Amino acid sequence: MAARPTITVWSAEGDSSGSLPLPAVFTAPIRLDVVQQVHKSMAKNRRQPYAVAENAGHQTSAESWGTGRAVARIPRVGGGGTQRSGQAAFGNMCRGGRMFAPTKTWRKWHVKINQNQKRYAVASAVAASALPSLVLARGHRIEQVQEVPLVVSSSVQGINKTKAAVELLKTLAAYPDITKVSNSRKTRAGKGKMRNRRYRQRRGPLVVYDKDEGIVRAVKNIPGVETCPVDALNLLQLAPGGHVGRFVIWTEGAVKALDGIYENKSGFNLPHAKVTSSDVTRIINSDEIQSIVRPKGQAVAKRPFTQKKNPLRNKAVLFRLNPYAKTLRRQELIRQERKKAGKGSVKKSVPAGTASKQFLDILHAA
Repeated sequence: MAARPTITVWSAEGDSSGSLPLPAVFTAPIRLDVVQQVHKSMAKNRRQPYAVAENAGHQTSAESWGTGRAVARIPRVGGGGTQRSGQAAFGNMCRGGRMFAPTKTWRKWHVKINQNQKRYAVASAVAASALPSLVLARGHRIEQVQEVPLVVSSSVQGINKTKAAVELLKTLAAYPDITKVSNSRKTRAGKGKMRNRRYRQRRGPLVVYDKDEGIVRAVKNIPGVETCPVDALNLLQLAPGGHVGRFVIWTEGAVKALDGIYENKSGFNLPHAKVTSSDVTRIINSDEIQSIVRPKGQAVAKRPFTQKKNPLRNKAVLFRLNPYAKTLRRQELIRQERKKAGKGSVKKSVPAGTASKQFLDILHAA
C-alpha cells in the first residue's frame, strides 16, 4: 500500500486543487452479509419503547353474572339502559376490552453487536461508496460527477448559507441527486401521517466533514442531504436500509483523517480481501500459472478421442458397467427359446447346450 491510487480534490469553483492518496479503508472487502446483519441490529437499538396504557380495557366496572342465566361467564357491565349495560367487558375477545398480553415497555428491545463486526461493516460501507457502479445501482444520480469518491477542499466547511451550499452542489454536478429526492416526496400511508412523519422520500448525498464551521447549518434544509463527522461514521447513514453504495461527499480534512482513525482503533486491523483478483479465468491463463503448468516449448499432449456410447444400445458398454447384465440377458434368451419351442404342434425337446450356443452367437454378433 506504499503507492495507493490518488483521488482528486475539487475546489468550490469546480476546479482541481490537488490530490490525495486513497485511504486504506477504501480498499476493504465489501461484505454485504455483515453490513445487513449489523444494520438490522443497529436499527433495533434505535427503537423507542412503546406499550398500551396499563389500564386500557379495564376502565369500567363489570363482573360476571355467574351461572344459571344461560349466558357466558365473562364479566358484564352493570347498570340499566339498552346500550352498554350487559355487554361483555375486559376480555380480549370483547368490544372495548383489553388486548391479549398487553405490550410492556420493558420488552427486550436491544441486541448486542460485536464491536469489531460493527467496524467491519462501516469499513465495507465506506469502501462501497467509492465504487460508481454500486452508487449508481443504489439510485443516486452521479452520471455527471467528476469522480467517485468525491472529495472537496476543506474550505467548504465554512459555508453557512443554504444558497451557497446549493450553488456548491450545482458546481459539483451533484444537484441532480437533490432533484431526484424532491421528486420522490410522497405522503406516507397509514397512521404515521398523524404522528409527525407525514411524508417519506429518498436519500440524497451524505456530507462527511472534519470540522463543522457552518456546513451542517447550511445543508440541513436541503432535501435528502445529511451530514456526519468523520470520527463518528454511522452505518445507518452510510448504508440506509442495509444497502451499500451511498453517495458520499468528503471534505479534504475528513479524507486525511481516515487513516489515522483506523490506526487508532485498538484490537482492530482493516480487513483485506483474500484474493486480489476474483477473475479466475484471468488467473489461470496468466503467464505465471501457465509457465508452471505447461513449461515453454513443451507440446501439449493430446488426449485420445473417446466416443461416448449409450449402454442401453451398446451391449459391450452395458456389460462393462454392469457385469450381471450378461447373466440376465442369457436367462432371457433361454426363456425365449423354451417358449418358442413349446409353441410347436409337436413338442420337441431342446437339445442341451443349444440355448447356450445361440446365446454365444448373439453375443458375438453384438
